[in-house]
Amino acid sequence: MTEIFNFLFEQYKTYETIDIVLEIIAVIFGFLSVWYSKKNKVLVFPTGMISTLIFVYLLLKWELLGDMMINAYYFIMSIYGWYIWTYKSDGEHETPISKTTYKEKKISVLIFIATLIFVYAVYTYFEKWTNWTAYVDTFTTAIFFVGMWLMAKRKIENWIFWIIGDIISVPLYLYKGFTFTSFQYFGFTFIAIFGYLAWKKNLNKTQLTL
Repeated sequence: MTEIFNFLFEQYKTYETIDIVLEIIAVIFGFLSVWYSKKNKVLVFPTGMISTLIFVYLLLKWELLGDMMINAYYFIMSIYGWYIWTYKSDGEHETPISKTTYKEKKISVLIFIATLIFVYAVYTYFEKWTNWTAYVDTFTTAIFFVGMWLMAKRKIENWIFWIIGDIISVPLYLYKGFTFTSFQYFGFTFIAIFGYLAWKKNLNKTQLTL
């Protein structure tokens, strides 16, 4: 048991107490954000913005550029998503849950490819290709960029991207030494699965009433 504990938390001995506290707070608000997303509540965005702001600070401090860019992007897309989710085109109804259109699928592919190129350029400029995790970071960043864009558009397919990205992130963050964040993504995986099922039920119910 001691060996497992040391493996999970040994690295925190070298961290500043304030950083540990901030990571835990960011994780808590991250859970709240994903939970509200599952519930299809607009509170997903303000809670998520608090979490991402803290992570931007921590990840920049820890020189994890890919992860930092993901969270900075989350923050920007949260502002956009907050507007989309609450915008009432007819003055009465907010943007409903829906499936991606063919055009949105093409845009998703473009976002994925553009993200890969962008992260590659940034990592090359800052000479970050020193570990295999950089390649995984590039891939997960592209996955999460698409997932966040689809969530902001209230598209049910966003959950598929979250599930894939979360599963990859659990061992990745554990390897990097951020145990609390790894636990966060472990929890995110299950919430994302239930989120997809909840949104699918909501979408089917909406289609039946049309």
